[in-house]
Amino acid sequence: MTSSMSKSDKKKVLDFAAWSFNITTSVGIIMVNKALMATHGFSFATTLTGLHFVTTTLMTIVFRWLGLSQPSHLPIPDLIKFVIFSNLSIVGMNVSLMWNSVGFYQIAKLCMIPASCLLEVVFDRVHYSRDTKLSIMVVLIGVAVCTVTDVSVNAKGLAAAVIAVWSTALQQYYVHFLQRKYSLNSFNLLGHTAPAQAGSLLLVGPFVDFLLTGKRVDHFGFTSIALFFLTLSCVIAIGVNLSQFICIGRFSAVSFQVLGHMKTVLVLSLGFLFFGKEGLNFQVVLGMILAVVGMIWYGNASKITLKGNFIFGCGAGYLLQWIQCWYNWLSLM
Repeated sequence: MTSSMSKSDKKKVLDFAAWSFNITTSVGIIMVNKALMATHGFSFATTLTGLHFVTTTLMTIVFRWLGLSQPSHLPIPDLIKFVIFSNLSIVGMNVSLMWNSVGFYQIAKLCMIPASCLLEVVFDRVHYSRDTKLSIMVVLIGVAVCTVTDVSVNAKGLAAAVIAVWSTALQQYYVHFLQRKYSLNSFNLLGHTAPAQAGSLLLVGPFVDFLLTGKRVDHFGFTSIALFFLTLSCVIAIGVNLSQFICIGRFSAVSFQVLGHMKTVLVLSLGFLFFGKEGLNFQVVLGMILAVVGMIWYGNASKITLKGNFIFGCGAGYLLQWIQCWYNWLSLM
């Protein structure tokens, strides 16, 4: 019994560490990229993502050299499908932001949770409880209230948004699927996918960025400060990519999407804290509180979820401590 409790406690600590690692690195890279792009004018998002995967590839090589990552196998067809989904997700989100209003772009991002839910229902035969469904709705409404302002849509923008939503949902589902199917841990899977993504994104990235910005990355005038932020972004990206694979592998794509909206709330809060309170109003505060309440509800509701005829703990409840700490902090703003 003691041994069982010990294992349970260890899992809780590791789950909490995984969530914390992802939240910290994701919020950190958003803040660094904001400084790099908005302040120093490096607007080449797709190329930057390619550079992120270069540093991630270097990390996997070092881990393999240190013996922390064991040799593994991932069939080429599965690798190609994963890279296609991932790159379509990255390019699709960038194009969607360019062709749509910010409001519709945010709505498209909110659609990723229902898309991920549908994939799990169809392929994994997951059955969500009423409380889980309602809590997800509260999260979506809360995030929509605090982020969606103007909403306008056109045909090509809608097409880009649809591609972005489904490719992102498929990529995140595929992370979980490949780890289970081939018994790969996060380091193994990154070791297979990061080099392919780095090469493909660095190949197409400059052309996509030129299409989006009208500027050439090879004409960018680097300063020492811009180079510092670029390097810092690439270093933090190692943690972002690794923690994404760890979280989706330990939990599910849906839980990871809900966590993603926690990061949205944190980024908004930190933005108001560090960059001034312009735009902070009752609607934004109400939306953030709704979103956090929905996440706490989701964490409780999804501790035990029916999957087919089996009951499994999805681990999202271990996010509660993180959320409740930030809920207390938000209440003081």
